[in-house]
Amino acid sequence: MKPLFFLCVALLLALPASADSILDGGHVKARLTLADFPDDSFSGLFLDPPAFDQGADLRLKFRVGEAAWRGEADYQLIGQFGDSLELQRQVGSVLPGGGVQNDDRRLMDLTWTLAEGTDYATLHRFDRLAVSYTGAKWVGKLGRQAVSWGNGMIFNPVDIFNPFDPAAVDKEYKSGDDMAYGQYLRDNGDDMQLVWVVRRDADGDLTNDVNSLAGKYHGFAGSGEYDVLLARHYEDDILALGGSLPWGGAVVRGDVSLTDTSEDTVWSGVASLSYSWIGFGKNMSGVFEYFYNGFGLSEGFTQEDIENKPDLVARLARGELFNLGKHYLAGAVLIELSPLFTISPNVFLNMADQSFLAQVVGTYDLRQNWQVLLALNIPVGDADTEYGGFESTIEGVRFEQGASLFAQLAIYF
Repeated sequence: MKPLFFLCVALLLALPASADSILDGGHVKARLTLADFPDDSFSGLFLDPPAFDQGADLRLKFRVGEAAWRGEADYQLIGQFGDSLELQRQVGSVLPGGGVQNDDRRLMDLTWTLAEGTDYATLHRFDRLAVSYTGAKWVGKLGRQAVSWGNGMIFNPVDIFNPFDPAAVDKEYKSGDDMAYGQYLRDNGDDMQLVWVVRRDADGDLTNDVNSLAGKYHGFAGSGEYDVLLARHYEDDILALGGSLPWGGAVVRGDVSLTDTSEDTVWSGVASLSYSWIGFGKNMSGVFEYFYNGFGLSEGFTQEDIENKPDLVARLARGELFNLGKHYLAGAVLIELSPLFTISPNVFLNMADQSFLAQVVGTYDLRQNWQVLLALNIPVGDADTEYGGFESTIEGVRFEQGASLFAQLAIYF
């Protein structure tokens, strides 16, 4: 246990609360994933297709406090079973992300393993554990929490704190980090935010080399809004500008970021247009977005090419980037077929090699507080492309994935 954990718990216990207000809801989710892959793919070295995974998690949200002082603690009980977990454990660091969730790089170790084996794991943890103060103009929050910045609707290069994969299906909760957060509200509606995230390095030591200190100014200009962000993130300096503006019946959003790394100075950007309308008697909303990934590869994909881009590899490993190329177009349309059923076809296109990921997501409210989430993912592309697959450093073995199916039942209380 770390001192900050004890501090958060002590403050939570000190806050006043009535018995019926401590538990503030939660959910139970059960999910299945079926993923195909070719026999000559990297996954085929370890598994027989298709890969089958199961998972479940319970989240309990506890809230205490009244008026200005508040405390929160989100408890999770997680179970994982399947081929992907087995693959991750056999391969290790070759595959970024995935695997069993842990707090190895966080300040506080709030994850405890109950049981684990080759292809299964059960654990429990706190994904939120924080105390906050809200005044007339000041907001302060200390502990494990989540912060989301940036104006990207699908890709979000400015969201450097645990961003979602653009193709992720369930985006209800992003992982929390251990941080101190402050916000000052100005009389004109503008606000200033400051975030300090403390992490551990690969050896488990606390060092400024892996910390983040970031500040953002959010302001209003006429009918639009703008953001100015300055950050020291790991060992990089970041300057970002962004905003949103209504345009007719649509909204234009975007961000541009400049990152000064030890290797180079890199800029990235995202711009999107979102619009809502009624078509064929149905409510619809859509977004069209362009993303420039300054850390990506211009053309051609091999494992060797990727490994020769250390800044790209570092961001893939940290879960800050999820794409290998430089230029992307993405489009998504949400169609309300009925008040209980929505469907969303999405496309993620690598403009350089013309490969793309086609995705269809469906959401159905089975009954009150019961929701079914379904998704079909189909990667399409020629050989030696991002979504079509590319050569590994092992002769005759490719990094290539086939179609996948995701199904989830969520029960809220």
